[in-house]
Amino acid sequence: MTLAAFPGARRRVPVAAGACLVSFTAFWLAQRAAHVSMIDLMVYRAEGATVRAGGDLYALRATAAHLPTTYPPFAALLFTALTLPGTLVLRTLATAGNLVLLLVFVRLSLRLTGHRRVETVWWVAAVAVWCEPVWTSLRYGQVNLLLATVVLWDLTRRPVGGHGRWAGAGLGLAAAVKLTPALFAVFLLTTGIVARLRGGDGEPWLRHARGAAVAFAGATLLAAAALPYDSWRFWTDTVFRSDRVGHAEDTANQALRGVLARLLHTPDPGAVWTAGVAVMAAVGLAVAVTAELRGMRAWAVCCCAVTALLVSPVSWTHHWVWCVPLVLLLWTRGHRAAALGTALVFCSYAPWWVPHGPARPELHQSGAQMTLSALYPAAAALFLALARTSTSLPERRQGPGIRQAVTKE
Repeated sequence: MTLAAFPGARRRVPVAAGACLVSFTAFWLAQRAAHVSMIDLMVYRAEGATVRAGGDLYALRATAAHLPTTYPPFAALLFTALTLPGTLVLRTLATAGNLVLLLVFVRLSLRLTGHRRVETVWWVAAVAVWCEPVWTSLRYGQVNLLLATVVLWDLTRRPVGGHGRWAGAGLGLAAAVKLTPALFAVFLLTTGIVARLRGGDGEPWLRHARGAAVAFAGATLLAAAALPYDSWRFWTDTVFRSDRVGHAEDTANQALRGVLARLLHTPDPGAVWTAGVAVMAAVGLAVAVTAELRGMRAWAVCCCAVTALLVSPVSWTHHWVWCVPLVLLLWTRGHRAAALGTALVFCSYAPWWVPHGPARPELHQSGAQMTLSALYPAAAALFLALARTSTSLPERRQGPGIRQAVTKE
């Protein structure tokens, strides 16, 4: 059945699309008025140029800020394409491409939550473009929306426990570009193992995890063949040096490590962070796996996403574009107050209200300042607590033992 059968729908979709176009246009003009640097995009371009020139990738210091290369070598191979257009054209293409990706990301987020109305995509995107993680991601010319979209595409192609020929490919490639999405593969592997231990069929999740591992290995080996020296250097040294990315205490770092660094007034929270990460990873994955085995894919995916952001050594504010499916999930499941509160947090730009800069004032924050610069992790922790409550209903079973759930929430 088409929209032609629904005159009201025919009117709603163009109105919503028009409102989104107006919002995107205002956003584009605001970004230009703010003279955004798209500094990360320029770093990516410099990485691609270094690969093409045969230079030392991890000795690179790009832009006036002398930023280093931090992504795996496979990302630099992809970034060679960024050297083809001129800088002005590249900036334009990156902004336009990210706005299109936002629409796709919103569409996939709504698919994840089971919402099907077309006009909702336009309305949500029109608002989401102004939240701090999305604004900052486009301001810097980041790849966050691309990676989140690829991950979400991979995880919404089949029902819970389902499997397809390309299952895992998106996860593996995303992890080969930036390591944080690898936790989704760990989540799938853990789900499969737990399902088997409980007497069910964990093979669909194990196949999905294997697909991600194969895609990751293939991309990494391709990079190793093209860039042997850089690959060796990254996987034996650079990958273990989180200090290359930036100072742990930076207000923009909304990972658990950043919170602890500011709370303890130290640039290296050390063993406290290690213990905290172990606990957070265990709790977050436990909630995600429980939700997945009960057929609640939306809760599982969002729990895994926030857990990955919390346990990563550095999760800049623009990494938190996963706030979009979080808010949509809370809203569609009837947690309206939590959804509005979460949306307010990510639209508040609160982490930037506190003193920050080269003098590293974050090491001397007051209690109020520490609270403002920890709102994203706090919202994530509250989400995990709510998810634990929401997924504690009796398990859905199909006969004896646990079998893969194929129904929606």
